[in-house]
Amino acid sequence: MLPKVSIIIPTYNCPYVDQAIQSALHQTYPNIEVIVVNDGSIVFNEKISPYYGRIRYIEQKNGGTGSALNTGIKNATGDYFAWLSSDDLYVPTKVHEQLTFMEKMNAAVSYTNYYLIDVRNKIISQPISYLFSSDVQFYHFLTRGNPINGCTVMMKMSVFSEVGLFNETLRYTQDYEMWLRVVQRYKFHYLNRPLVLRRDHDAMNSKKYVNGMIKENEWVRNKYRQSLVTLITKEVNP
Repeated sequence: MLPKVSIIIPTYNCPYVDQAIQSALHQTYPNIEVIVVNDGSIVFNEKISPYYGRIRYIEQKNGGTGSALNTGIKNATGDYFAWLSSDDLYVPTKVHEQLTFMEKMNAAVSYTNYYLIDVRNKIISQPISYLFSSDVQFYHFLTRGNPINGCTVMMKMSVFSEVGLFNETLRYTQDYEMWLRVVQRYKFHYLNRPLVLRRDHDAMNSKKYVNGMIKENEWVRNKYRQSLVTLITKEVNP
């Protein structure tokens, strides 16, 4: 039987959520479940209701992206976790290509490239990627920031039982902090394919909450700096 992939879509007052749901439902890979977690939205809920029969829909009080992702994970029945922001899109072959790659590499976690799109879904960038020549170079970059777009990640659900769920106290960097826990146990495998369309618009968190993101990034870096130094040392002096 084909492994099941759980695509979790956290949403909060997002006018693009219907497009995200459509892109998840239109995956070429057949064995998926789409879980939409409404994180206390008060507008645009009518964009979700037409899909009730094809998705698993959960409502909760507003708790942030990390909280919504955790709710989705706790209710998921899949073998693999995938995350899709409600303003972004998957290309139709995203799940199939990435899962095939992971099975070939015997990977527990992987990530890919992505394109930027505008509010009309027009691609406005070349494929965005971070190419690392070695694990050491990857670890060094992680000491400075997060090179991984969360929506490009696919991960075995079993990883959460070892590293825990997303940190709900972090409003903007819950992904960065999660990857820093995962990387201490698993290798991140990189698929050089642009499989996500990341929407660039004025309401995105990375533009609205710059100061909050800077403070959280600093906290995360300081917390995990020594762990990353240890990983680097083990690679350089095995």
